[in-house]
Amino acid sequence: MTAVTRLVTSVDADDQGDGTVSVSALHEVELADGRRVVLLADRGWGTTQSWAEASAQDLRATARVVVGPDEPFDDRTREDMESDHWNALAHAAKRQGVDVTGAGLKRLPHDVVLSEQVLARLGADPGRSGQSG
Repeated sequence: MTAVTRLVTSVDADDQGDGTVSVSALHEVELADGRRVVLLADRGWGTTQSWAEASAQDLRATARVVVGPDEPFDDRTREDMESDHWNALAHAAKRQGVDVTGAGLKRLPHDVVLSEQVLARLGADPGRSGQSG
């Protein structure tokens, strides 16, 4: 069994053509051997903000929110939401052969990696990794 080392959310630009921020986010767990296993592939967001007004820091912060856990609703507590979130991600990993618990995933470092396309739209140096812890 290969150990898990970190969570990685990769953010890439969706080409909307109108100059406003629209991105997709792929949330994965990285294994000690470098392989990645997809946990969430259906995330992303858009704003009315132009790319010129956006910042890498804001995109990274939003990416962390978008991949969860969600805010509590109805009679759910924050603890309920977090437990369900991490356990669902662990279940997704287990379906792909990665033996990890929700608590184990929660303890991992979480890096957000901005694609070269996103960095270019932000006016940053696309040669940088766009990675942040």
